[in-house]
Amino acid sequence: MNAAIDAFLEMMAVERGAARNTIASYRMDLDDFAGFAAGHGQRVETADSGVCHAYMASLQATGLSARTAARRLSALRQFHLFLLREGQRDDDPTAQLETPRLPKPLPKFLTEAEIEALLAAASARTGRSGKLARAALELLYASGMRVSELLSVPRAAVGPRAEAMIIKGKGGKERMVPLSGSAREAAAALLAATDAQSRYLFPGRDPRKPLTRQAFFLLLKQVALAAGLDPARVSPHVLRHSFATHMLAGGADLRSLQMLLGHADIATVEIYTHTQAERLRKAVEEGHPLSDSWVGRSAS
Repeated sequence: MNAAIDAFLEMMAVERGAARNTIASYRMDLDDFAGFAAGHGQRVETADSGVCHAYMASLQATGLSARTAARRLSALRQFHLFLLREGQRDDDPTAQLETPRLPKPLPKFLTEAEIEALLAAASARTGRSGKLARAALELLYASGMRVSELLSVPRAAVGPRAEAMIIKGKGGKERMVPLSGSAREAAAALLAATDAQSRYLFPGRDPRKPLTRQAFFLLLKQVALAAGLDPARVSPHVLRHSFATHMLAGGADLRSLQMLLGHADIATVEIYTHTQAERLRKAVEEGHPLSDSWVGRSAS
């Protein structure tokens, strides 16, 4: 036990209301650093910047994930800021430490076969809910719209011959999105089955208001189950990612994808190139004659 660590954890609990699990995590991280500092002949509360740098380097050398290393660095920084405020130190040995770079999470998406299964399951539903599910899925996958944009689409936006429609996105900015033939047909079928008094393509129980996000999410989960897919993998945002991923795989350029998705910065859509790069890497591993997996198959 260390008095400085105990005082820091008490402050976190009393002044900041940190949860028990958070306190336990801080204690584990700081005790780990204390053990490292002791191995270098220093105490945790007086450890210098050299020991802090060596500690972070040791985490990388042992193969600790960047996320865990970043959490431990955060614990060290908060601990030393506490010591500064308490007057127990007049410097911060962690000030020059760089935060480990966290890997960008790749967007989750469905395969084209899984999209087809969803559309088939929606078509198999009877009544108005089936028409609504089919139209929503067709529009989401044809355009990459956000769910908020989808549910606010007015009836008048989808004409029988429309090849595109104008939607209002974030910040009230308008953009044009494409309409496939199947999306137009699905929208027309939905229009024929809904109250013409509503101004929305997807009206809620109260036709004066659009369908709620909660109601749509529930319907989407039901369709996913009918399609044999894990409902946890299916959401409007996953369909948006699927649209972007499949468009890029089909040859679309990043600038066009940026415009279709309604992003202000092209850097936002560059994450989809990582998805493509991962697919290409796997293709090379499986098909290149000098890859380990290919050589292994040849040997067998």
